[in-house]
Amino acid sequence: MSIRVLIVDDQMMVREGFSVLLNAQPDIEVVGEAVDGHQALERVAELRPDVVLMDIRMPGLNGIDATREIVAADADAKVLVLTTFDLDEYVYQALRAGASGFLLKDASARQLADGVRVVAAGEALLAPTVTKRLIHEFSRLGTPRQPTQERIGELTERETEVLVLVAQGRSNAEIASYLVVAESTVKTHVSRILVKLGLRDRTQAAVFAYEAGLITPGG
Repeated sequence: MSIRVLIVDDQMMVREGFSVLLNAQPDIEVVGEAVDGHQALERVAELRPDVVLMDIRMPGLNGIDATREIVAADADAKVLVLTTFDLDEYVYQALRAGASGFLLKDASARQLADGVRVVAAGEALLAPTVTKRLIHEFSRLGTPRQPTQERIGELTERETEVLVLVAQGRSNAEIASYLVVAESTVKTHVSRILVKLGLRDRTQAAVFAYEAGLITPGG
């Protein structure tokens, strides 16, 4: 079955360009478009897309608030945030709001399609530059959040180790290679981490790790 995508952007040329690129893929179908956050909420409820491509800066309801409302209404919703700059000041806010990852607007057709596939599969899409940005944000914010830090005690030592590697943006295959274990073992660890901490995906796990102080500048 095709991955059904909704494109949300206030610029018509961007929407049309992404539609052409994605519809050219045999396994992806653009099922609708929206010009702002308010229309995005309506289209998501109506079309139930597998992935929402969400611009951040839009008039009216912006992409961050729209993402937060979409995820609140449907915990399984997958939002891929679009931004012009990889160090966009709103990237961190979007991830906290529940976005499954982010993608630059100047991404190639292949990067765009692969990004949609990654998010649709339930994986996080975190570029190294975003990881650095998150580390910078938490360094600026200061001490870890105590409730978050306390919940780390629910994890085993190995699960904590895997959580740190996830937060560093490593894939299951990379984590398996680093820990010298089977990839299926890593998947099991990640699933248990999400269940124990009540998180919806790897992106939330990464944010949780930063909030708990497991990742520090240079870490």
